[in-house]
Amino acid sequence: MKLKKNYKFDNKRQIWRIIPTNDGKLVIEERELENKQTFFHTLSLDSGKKILSNFQLEDKFWVGIEAVRNDMIYFHKFAKPDMPKHKGIFAFEINSRKIIWENPELIYQFIFQNKLYANIEKFEGKNYFALDLSNGEILDELDNNYQLINELREKSIEDENNAGYLFPEAFEAEQVIDIGAKEFLNSLRNNFIISGNVEYILKNNLLMFSFHETNSKGSLNNLFKAVDLSTGKYILEEVINKETTLFFTDSFFVKDEQLFLLFGKSRLVVYRIVN
Repeated sequence: MKLKKNYKFDNKRQIWRIIPTNDGKLVIEERELENKQTFFHTLSLDSGKKILSNFQLEDKFWVGIEAVRNDMIYFHKFAKPDMPKHKGIFAFEINSRKIIWENPELIYQFIFQNKLYANIEKFEGKNYFALDLSNGEILDELDNNYQLINELREKSIEDENNAGYLFPEAFEAEQVIDIGAKEFLNSLRNNFIISGNVEYILKNNLLMFSFHETNSKGSLNNLFKAVDLSTGKYILEEVINKETTLFFTDSFFVKDEQLFLLFGKSRLVVYRIVN
């Protein structure tokens, strides 16, 4: 088993979101917090070739991504600057580089079975709607039926969980996992001075994990390692954050046969998992 470096992405900006799509694209959101600038990119998921680079909406900072489906990026704005509450749905088509439809009043909820669910807030509560993904047309008015919305949301989350994603979880000694992986993770504290949790993903015989080691200066190095459990050998070892005082999490994940590894906050390297 090998991890073959496929491509890297690095603009020296803080990477905010990394979204692989099911139709072969990778959408990346970057932010410059001091300059209040947000940039969006679309790459070929397999090759890293740029499809859309440094795209910005009219509002260059108070925007973000809700979801990506079928060559469409669904953006949101904010009810007020510096406030986390989302407002508005703006559907941007990647190939034409245009806003195809928008609804500045609705608030995005989730996507399920080719419908976008959203709500509008009233004094007495929320009213829910199901919209056509392609043109924003309201297909169903669900009034305040939050019970139905919660049921559909759970199904939407289940679909996402079955979409080939694997995210790291904190290792606990009492966990029931593959015995080889468990023994390997338990042995780490014999070889490293570890601060905090060990986060891991196990994909077949490939064990990937990240942890923080205290260095000679008293600060932390954030290490990533991958082991082929069938041989017991490391196939990748990287320092992904050097001499930090912070604990970094969410630095890697897997989608299908690709590993996405974040170095610091600004450099993404994509590896292909080869059996």
